[in-house]
Amino acid sequence: MSEHRRKQQQPQGGGRAAARRAAQQRPGRGAESGRDVPTASPSGPYGDEPGHGSSRADGRRSAGRGTAGRGRGAAQAGRGTGRPDKRFINYPRSDRDGWKRFVPSWKLVGGTALGFFAIITAGAGIGIASVNTPDANKMAEAQNNVFYWADDTQMVATGGSVNRQIVPIGKIPRSMQNAVIAAENESFESDKGVDPMGITRAVWNMAKGGSTQGGSTITQQYVKNTYLDSDQTLKRKVTELFISIKLGVTAEKNTILAGYLNTAYYGRDAYGIQAASRAYFGKDCQDLTPSEGAFLASVLKGPNLYNPDGGIGTAATPELNTARAQERWAWVLDREVKVGRMQQAERDQYKEFPKLIESAQARNMSGQIGYMVDTAKAYVMKTANLTVDDLAKGGYQIHTTFEKPRVDALVKAVEETRDRIIDEKKRPETDTFVQFGAASVDVKTGALVALYGGPGMDKKHFNNNANTSGVQVGSTWKPFVLAAAMQYGTQNSSGAGISADSKYMANDLTVINNRDGQPLRDKAGKPFKQKNESPTAYGYVTLNEAMEKSINVPFAQLVFDVGHSKVREVAKATGILEESMDPNANASFALGTSTPSAIRMADSYATFAASGTHHEPFSVRSVQRDGKDLANFEAPKAQQAMDNLIADNITKVLQNVVENGTGKKAKGLNRPAAGKTGTTDENMSAWFVGYTPELSTSVTLFRSDPAAQKKELISMKGVAGIPSLHGGDIPAEIWTKYMKDALDGVPVKDFPEPDKIPVIADASGAPSPSPSITPSPSMSVPASPSPQQSPASPSPSKGGKPSCRPWEICDPDEPSPGASTSTSPSPSKTPGRPGGATNSGGSGGFPIGGSTGG
Repeated sequence: MSEHRRKQQQPQGGGRAAARRAAQQRPGRGAESGRDVPTASPSGPYGDEPGHGSSRADGRRSAGRGTAGRGRGAAQAGRGTGRPDKRFINYPRSDRDGWKRFVPSWKLVGGTALGFFAIITAGAGIGIASVNTPDANKMAEAQNNVFYWADDTQMVATGGSVNRQIVPIGKIPRSMQNAVIAAENESFESDKGVDPMGITRAVWNMAKGGSTQGGSTITQQYVKNTYLDSDQTLKRKVTELFISIKLGVTAEKNTILAGYLNTAYYGRDAYGIQAASRAYFGKDCQDLTPSEGAFLASVLKGPNLYNPDGGIGTAATPELNTARAQERWAWVLDREVKVGRMQQAERDQYKEFPKLIESAQARNMSGQIGYMVDTAKAYVMKTANLTVDDLAKGGYQIHTTFEKPRVDALVKAVEETRDRIIDEKKRPETDTFVQFGAASVDVKTGALVALYGGPGMDKKHFNNNANTSGVQVGSTWKPFVLAAAMQYGTQNSSGAGISADSKYMANDLTVINNRDGQPLRDKAGKPFKQKNESPTAYGYVTLNEAMEKSINVPFAQLVFDVGHSKVREVAKATGILEESMDPNANASFALGTSTPSAIRMADSYATFAASGTHHEPFSVRSVQRDGKDLANFEAPKAQQAMDNLIADNITKVLQNVVENGTGKKAKGLNRPAAGKTGTTDENMSAWFVGYTPELSTSVTLFRSDPAAQKKELISMKGVAGIPSLHGGDIPAEIWTKYMKDALDGVPVKDFPEPDKIPVIADASGAPSPSPSITPSPSMSVPASPSPQQSPASPSPSKGGKPSCRPWEICDPDEPSPGASTSTSPSPSKTPGRPGGATNSGGSGGFPIGGSTGG
């Protein structure tokens, strides 16, 4: 037993410990003889040797661990402490550990930078060597813009070689050179021709698809001027950069400055300093004074905005341009003093803005040509995203929508009427400065077929009256209020669209309530009372009759019952620009204090004529350049602005205006027509806007001195010997004459017969039964009004009768079923919304202007 126990106890030096020791010690002689020899004496008391199988297994395990250890150590030595490998670029770095492997060495950074610089330098060198420097003489070659009528016959060609003349630097006064350098590029004489920061910004913006930027130095601007194409691409910008650098190191400054001044665009179709000097001052450039040179340097900032003649767009009126030009002219002179190019004593001599001669460009744009060309240019610029300078470089063939026979017919109608009734010699106090504007639009497409902008740019009338701004439209706005009521309903109809047979109080000086039923307040805090043109006590009338007679009170109340925002939505859907709408939420808004142009009014009414389908107005059918069509000049797509039920009912109401109301003069057309008259307070303007199923035309009349620095409207009371001129007078007469000629030979066509709008919702306080959503179309029983509901005026007028279809039987003297959910509230002491005004003026929320009726 004792022996058995001794065998169970293994010595401490055997097993795994022995294997570890064997692996750590060098082999002894036993290894050499091939025998397993213990490396140490047994620690146990009996001195037994371990078995052979055990020591061999331990040896193999220890050898394996030793080999693995050596492998890991070698790998670590290769990465961390060994030499770099033999790759061409040692990255990630083989002689570093962890994140340090990805930190480039200074040799790698330096080599990369040097290589990149070498590539850029080589590329720039090749680019600079491959481009040619600009030749100002080639810029003198003529390029016209040709405009065509709708039948593709030529209307006019603008531009040409007569306005592109090259002069040497010796003929350009030093004062002119100083003005341009001071204003455009102070460091011109010392810089290298480029502005690195400006170029970087331009390239970066274009690379990421942003807006383009021009060169900031005179050299860069000269290079830009040599490009006749309007492509705004990165390739073009880089090419300009190469040319600018090449010019900066190869060309003399005088050559560059002369090239710039000879190729720049100055407005008035003038390219180059010589042409500009002739165009603005009627003299050769060598005779320019320092003051005149400062003006031409000012125009270079942007002829469209700094040419005092005016330009394209609402921000480029002659008044605004003149103010900008005068301010810039003074700044250029002051700048010359600041940078040392003019003495203060000389600057002090120039106090008055230089006097300009009449524009030869205007003389070539006689009659309506100038207005049509400007209208087409504005459309092309917007559609093709071109600048004024791009278009001025020429080479465009522009096919317009203007029809010459209809333009001639409109000119004839305006001028014959004007010559017959306007007599400036006989009535100088009233008949001077009377201006006419008109526009005619194709109902089916929105194409602008004719316009009348004024007597002509050749007559120094540069404002296009067809694109009027600041002329209130008066009662021609009322159809939008009624259309909104038909579409959105009123507070009294629970949101259901109402019929034009709904009744509203129409007495003069009626108190108007806001949407809360509280009286509006005037400036004195008293309840506001809306004024009609006539003191007639109409009582409650239908909206149809209110439109027929152009009574103000019903619409002043209706706009609050519907909501001003709803009226704006309807007007906008028909093509009225939001910026032309009166932003005030007062009573006068319903009466025409907004100022859309004649073009927009004609186009908007065309939406009614087309049963609610709206087409954006357009004046250009196609544009070509270099034999290629420019994109996006297809006719604008039709949009449904309102339901045909609403549009056709508005047409029915406006037909009644022509047949029985303020637009009776238009009956002379002798074909179905609808329209509305408009007159503003103090007879500041008068309108007639009307349409047939084929054409929609607007005519406006107003007084304003075209030569005045500040444009203000003048009352037309007494014009043509008429004490109070209305839209149903001269404007309706011109409309009728034009439409007769314009539609000569066109088959007569009727408007669609509309379905009735069944909901009749009278204004609060109307002596009518409660609203009936589905009233009988004929047999309705009138209700007797209670004494407190009876108006202090005659009983409801003929407007209360229902509108009957030809096949219906109804009593023409029977009033329509109406509605009233509440009586008129007594005046509240709490101030309500600001209301309308009987006269122009006021401030804050108090309304300005408005309609006096038709």
